[in-house]
Amino acid sequence: MQLFYIPEITGTTVTLDTDESKHAVKVMRLTNGDKVQIVDGKGGFYLAEIVDDHPKSCTISILETHKEFEKRDFSLHLAIAPTKNIDRFEWCLEKCTEIGIDTITPLLSEHSERKVIKPERMEKILVSAMKQSVKAYLPQLSELTRFDDLLKTDFQGDKFIAHCNDGEKQHLQKLVSRRKDVLILIGPEGDFSPEEVERAKAAGFTEISLGNARLRTETAGVVACHIVNLAND
Repeated sequence: MQLFYIPEITGTTVTLDTDESKHAVKVMRLTNGDKVQIVDGKGGFYLAEIVDDHPKSCTISILETHKEFEKRDFSLHLAIAPTKNIDRFEWCLEKCTEIGIDTITPLLSEHSERKVIKPERMEKILVSAMKQSVKAYLPQLSELTRFDDLLKTDFQGDKFIAHCNDGEKQHLQKLVSRRKDVLILIGPEGDFSPEEVERAKAAGFTEISLGNARLRTETAGVVACHIVNLAND
């Protein structure tokens, strides 16, 4: 069954925007009476029926409403430095959304090579991944944030920083607690500097390892996301 994203749903009928209407009517060949699914990105999941198959303003009637659809009892916030090759970072956003993530903060650290991002494009990637994985919650994409500003974030859960610098670190898998909010920092291709790691530790972050292999930034983000979700499965 085809799934559509409509961020604001009020009343019992909704209208798809021009692009979604064209996709529904012209591409998917949906007509009056066809059943569809809708998510609002805020936990709402709806079963609906097409009542006006106009190719520019397709109207849908809500049949069933499910609030807090598959709501999780923990949240995952990943603060990760955008990669020099933006395609790799966008891949990371897509896969983390499919696996399950609540907040993504692009991080600007000492060794960051990319200092500009296009949030509009990234939002579209998040929406697409949410729809593809049939999730009702759209991850929050924060603005590009400096490392030291991120350390000041008022976060009440467990806080971790992943890095490849020398020193003993426990694997994230051994430290994740079920049903507890998690914030994880992932550095750029050049990793976090030793000074950044020390400042993070002073701010209450625990150093972690993601395994013996030296992972690319985008891979580390996906691995960290998977570990937290697996621990809460």
